[in-house]
Amino acid sequence: MEYDKFEEKMIKSISVFEENLAEIRAGRANPAILNKISIDYYGTPTPINQVAGISVPEARLIVIQPWDASILKEIEKEILKSDIGINPNNDGKVIRLAFPELNEERRKEIVKDIRKMAEDAKVAIRSIRRDAIDTAKAMQKNSEISEDELKSAEDKIQKLTDKYVDEIDSILEKKEKEVMSI
Repeated sequence: MEYDKFEEKMIKSISVFEENLAEIRAGRANPAILNKISIDYYGTPTPINQVAGISVPEARLIVIQPWDASILKEIEKEILKSDIGINPNNDGKVIRLAFPELNEERRKEIVKDIRKMAEDAKVAIRSIRRDAIDTAKAMQKNSEISEDELKSAEDKIQKLTDKYVDEIDSILEKKEKEVMSI
């Protein structure tokens, strides 16, 4: 039985979870919040980080400095259209995104969203476990593996599942602390 492909899928689920967490606005300026925003650059949708320098000079500020000043308005327009909830400040040379202080209620909302994301990631991991066990049962039914090998495979798959669910929990705990301590 090939455990590698199932483990690879579990690792992919965790990396998707981490990418989604990186895009959450938690009061600190995080350039990952701009990852999903693209501008029309000479007829081609282009991510902002490919047409501008992005820096974080302070904990609550992102500065976007386009290499071509003519796209400043386009970047500003796309940031406004996106749902990041921050108004860009354009001074003609750079765009500044100032992140406001989070209040307690908003922090709790963010934590709730993070927990939902973690639960979705766990569901994905469990779905992979179910597929793996179904594959093992099919192999046993086709006499490719014995009953004992099936039991062993189920145990190994469960251990992999537990390992990655625990990893999700630890990532979640770390992100919750980060959000609540800002």
